[in-house]
Amino acid sequence: MSMFGTEGGGFDMNALLAQAQAMQQQMADAQAQLAATTVEGTAGGDLVQVTMTGEGDVTQVVIAPSAIDPEDPETLGDLIVAALRDASSQVKAMAAASMPQIPNLPF
Repeated sequence: MSMFGTEGGGFDMNALLAQAQAMQQQMADAQAQLAATTVEGTAGGDLVQVTMTGEGDVTQVVIAPSAIDPEDPETLGDLIVAALRDASSQVKAMAAASMPQIPNLPF
């Protein structure tokens, strides 16, 4: 009986490798799904909308004309940052939910 044999309670290296390969495929599938997904972050009651991919790339920013006040550019900047944060937090939550859970390893 070897220390790494399947007899007597050792662990099966082939099973461990198969589990690792399955997990790697699940990760690749989850990453592909994220890349194909978009989210929309908003701020100020939809005055600013930001579209972001599941990979975190911003693809569009829409600013309502009523949000543009030449006397108060700081507020517009704050709205843009808030919309970006909203989209980013949605991407992070989506990524966390779609990633496979790490299984209990036998050692």
